[in-house]
Amino acid sequence: MTSAGRFAPSPSGELHVGNLRTAVLAWLFAKSSGRKFLLRVEDLDRIRSGAEAEQLRDLQAVGVSWDDAVVRQTERGALYDAAIERLTAEGRTYECFCTRREIQEAPSAPHAPQGAYPGTCRKLSKAEREIRHATRPASIRLLSEVSEWSVEDQLHGQYVGVVDDFVLRRNDGVTAYNLAVVVDDAAQGIDQVVRGDDLLRSTPRQAYLAQLLGLSVPKYAHVPLVVNHDGVRLAKRDGAVTLGDLAAVGIPPGKVRDLILESIRLPAGTLEEALVHFRPQELPGEPWVWKTPRA
Repeated sequence: MTSAGRFAPSPSGELHVGNLRTAVLAWLFAKSSGRKFLLRVEDLDRIRSGAEAEQLRDLQAVGVSWDDAVVRQTERGALYDAAIERLTAEGRTYECFCTRREIQEAPSAPHAPQGAYPGTCRKLSKAEREIRHATRPASIRLLSEVSEWSVEDQLHGQYVGVVDDFVLRRNDGVTAYNLAVVVDDAAQGIDQVVRGDDLLRSTPRQAYLAQLLGLSVPKYAHVPLVVNHDGVRLAKRDGAVTLGDLAAVGIPPGKVRDLILESIRLPAGTLEEALVHFRPQELPGEPWVWKTPRA
């Protein structure tokens, strides 16, 4: 299978400049390393009607192209079910009936990392599970054998993060992100994952799960985010940050693309022209502070 990189947005609304910058970087990383570049729509949750078409349009407007047909997670449920069935058959899952509030209020296990699931439902008896089934549906959690896992990141080096009994399938039947992303990347031949560094914390969970499923762990590169003037991750509440809003104040997509390239120390122009000058090791290590340009 051909190796590939990818961009995987959730169709919850228009992409903003931060999303587009990450997509451009993912494209540059993939193409500079001889990989294909794929697009996956992560539509298991938070879907807004028409958002996918808007996102594909905006990616193309700044020059991001993809090599194969778009893949959607809602079309891949059989793959997720098979992975959970395998883990369950191996005794690596259990049902959990905890609400989010109960998890937040539960005392942590001794020496457990902060924020880790405390294992409340790990050792429920069959009778206890039946009682809880009568009042609420269960999620499916991984029965983890480790508390942390190490990954190697191209930009951050070795990173050790928490691995707890994380959710594989939510109690509403929806596959959880940490499982879906691992299964999808392996199935698509994606061996390079470039995404925002706010997702670095979840990466050890995904790498550990891939190892349990006998799947190859991708090469990771978590890139700095785009932030507002307060240093907070850019959001749509920060003003003109989408291509639509910027076009309304006289800033065309080509100008936005050039600003993105400038922020990663590349010359203005097409992505293909910028690719000649792209060196991952020369990327800025700090977030890019977004300032809406003048028309």
